Amino acid sequence: MKNTSKAGRAIAAWVLATAAGVSAQGLPYPPPQNVLQLSATGTVEVQQDLLSLSLTTTREGADPNAVQSQLKLALDAALSEARKSAQPGQLDVRTGNFALYPRHTEGGRISTWQGTAELVLEGRDFARITQTAARIQTMTLGGVSFGLSREQRAKVEGDAQAIAIDRFKAKAAELAKGFGFSGYSLREVAVNTNDQGFPRPVRALAMEARAAQADMPVPVEAGKSTVMVTVSGTVQLK
Repeated sequence: MKNTSKAGRAIAAWVLATAAGVSAQGLPYPPPQNVLQLSATGTVEVQQDLLSLSLTTTREGADPNAVQSQLKLALDAALSEARKSAQPGQLDVRTGNFALYPRHTEGGRISTWQGTAELVLEGRDFARITQTAARIQTMTLGGVSFGLSREQRAKVEGDAQAIAIDRFKAKAAELAKGFGFSGYSLREVAVNTNDQGFPRPVRALAMEARAAQADMPVPVEAGKSTVMVTVSGTVQLK
């Protein structure tokens, strides 16, 4: 019985020691004390320098193969014309949506086939893009949007990030002082970026295109984007 009792006490002591060790290893940091959570935002407004212009065409007929061939011919002709003015970064050319789908009668039977094809002209040279689009006769304007080029976005994000970091540090120092501490140290930080653009309505631009002569460039004017960077995290007051 004595041996059994000693063995039991030994096992119990080992279990307690092991639990204490696991607990200590499972908590790399002491329970948070005097930890402050905060965030700061930096915003920069910048002129949009990227134009994306979509050209589309639609064909319809009883034979789906014939409709597809007509779309292909229209797209090939548009691509051939657009590639003459293509220049990396200034005017990039790519194909967009290409779809073919049936149209049904009230009885559920297929009456005709309708298809659409899209060509996208995108870049920083607005004049080159609009003039090229005006020379394409097999497709019409489907939509216009504006944005920021990679170079512009990277520069502006860097500026907004620097502003957000400075505001975060200033706010942390101010709050630390307000709570009676001499300073702080960083614990965790997260950086998030967002930009908001203000493109003109596509419908209005499409109406302008229909009203203009076929060989006249559509007038376009970019707006501005607001790039926002938010720095959030926790600091240890000390």
